[in-house]
Amino acid sequence: MSRLTDTLKKLRSIDYKKAAKDFWNGKPHGERQLGKLYEDKTGLYKHREWRGVQDTFYYFNRIWLYNYAHMVMDIMRFGDPISFAKGLVRYRWMGQTYLTVMHWFDRGLEGLRGPALRASAWHYRAMTCETIRQFQRMFAADTKTKKDGRQNRLWHTTIAHDETVSGSIFYPWRDVLDDVPLQMIPYFVTCHVNNHTVLNYIDAIQSIGLPSDPCPMCQAEAGLCVMDDYPDYSPIIITSNEACDGSVATSIIQDWYLNRPLFAMPQPMRFDDPLVQKHCQEEIKQAWHFIEEHMGIPFSWEQYVKYAERQNELTRFEREKWDVAANTPYYPINGVAQALYRIYYSQDGDREIWHETDRKVRAIMERCVRDKIETFPNTRHRAIAWSCAPLYYSNWCTWAYNCWGINCVINMDSLMFDKILRTDTYEHAVEDLATYNEWAPMRAMAVGGYEHIFRLWEFMEKFHCDMVIMYDQLQCKGMQGIHGMFEDEFRARNIHAIWIPHALPDKRTVSRAEIRTIINDYMTTVMHEEPLDASLLEFDDSMSW
Repeated sequence: MSRLTDTLKKLRSIDYKKAAKDFWNGKPHGERQLGKLYEDKTGLYKHREWRGVQDTFYYFNRIWLYNYAHMVMDIMRFGDPISFAKGLVRYRWMGQTYLTVMHWFDRGLEGLRGPALRASAWHYRAMTCETIRQFQRMFAADTKTKKDGRQNRLWHTTIAHDETVSGSIFYPWRDVLDDVPLQMIPYFVTCHVNNHTVLNYIDAIQSIGLPSDPCPMCQAEAGLCVMDDYPDYSPIIITSNEACDGSVATSIIQDWYLNRPLFAMPQPMRFDDPLVQKHCQEEIKQAWHFIEEHMGIPFSWEQYVKYAERQNELTRFEREKWDVAANTPYYPINGVAQALYRIYYSQDGDREIWHETDRKVRAIMERCVRDKIETFPNTRHRAIAWSCAPLYYSNWCTWAYNCWGINCVINMDSLMFDKILRTDTYEHAVEDLATYNEWAPMRAMAVGGYEHIFRLWEFMEKFHCDMVIMYDQLQCKGMQGIHGMFEDEFRARNIHAIWIPHALPDKRTVSRAEIRTIINDYMTTVMHEEPLDASLLEFDDSMSW
């Protein structure tokens, strides 16, 4: 009888009008308690996030179900299921990431509603599609997954290159040859989707004697060689020195392992010097001659112009997006989607999927501006993220907005490659390509002299930011050397800056939980603020993908 009485009291105490409103629209930000959705340690959801009727059904149909269906369709469209199955079994990084992709969506899109959910999700969809295209091309051409190890037609018509050698270099052959970055999928994409994938590669390269102090990015890429986990899909390779000269030792290991014609196109550390610029132009010309010589197909100016102009369309729209992000509260793309998409398509070069995505995002963004839709209404602080990000925790900014109202408006690496490529003359094309490739990831504002990385103040003003998230890559010698100068500038300019230490892809040095604790401590002790969602302050995701 007492149980029945208690039940009746609870039923009478319910505000049915509010319950109906919460069911239809989803609970307001302060009442969501997103942290209670997580399973302990794994970070997986106990149940799906209820975003209101419209957004929940949109997520289920147009994001979750849509992307699972297209992951299968893309396998068929860009290759065949047999080569995919062989690659899945043969390559460790593939087996560890393909089925975890939708959890990657969940982390990056958590808490989003309305236009922000839709626009951000289209960026994730584009990256997933292009990732499948790349690894399907690799697997279809791969000699390691074929019984007789034969080199088929696709092997002879594919160019391999370092992930920081931009796809724009290969535009003169884009209609007849495909270019697939060697490390983009096995390393860069995988550690975003599943942060466990690269750890065994780092351990592998250290096990043969490489010290643990070089950049973990270079270590992981070389460790893939030690584990024999790169597909063999091309007769040649174009390399760079990645983001810094710290990759020299690992580049030598990759050269030994690949054992094929290789052209090194190192990007300079100090690129303002006109003589250095001339040298870089000559290297691009030599790289083009190398491709002609080894692939047997002549340089095509018409193809270069065609794809460079298409790339310029992407760049112009990116600048439009920045203008909306800088000057209005109507920008519908969250920090992680914006940064990853920008880095990916800038390095990858022109592909049709980027244009399809930009058309969809443009329509959403224009509606937000026209109808004055505030896409991140709980913003307390507009933050700019500077230096190199923790790849194992790219969705920290989603958490920071949901927990503290910190809206990461722009990222340093999002601002790289900001160059319209001239196509009026061959000479102008080479000049612009040289500059473009000097402004590669972790390079445009991270090296070349303190005046480049100190462009932070310029971009803080441009994007009207009141806070800096300062990444502190513990094994980056260049950034460690300028740490004190930044501290002095932050004090002199009275800027709120949160230093986030990390080890790029290696989560074992600084965990996700430690990063959250650093932000929590700053927001409570320095900013004297209360969290928007206290359930996100502390949780254990140590085993999470």
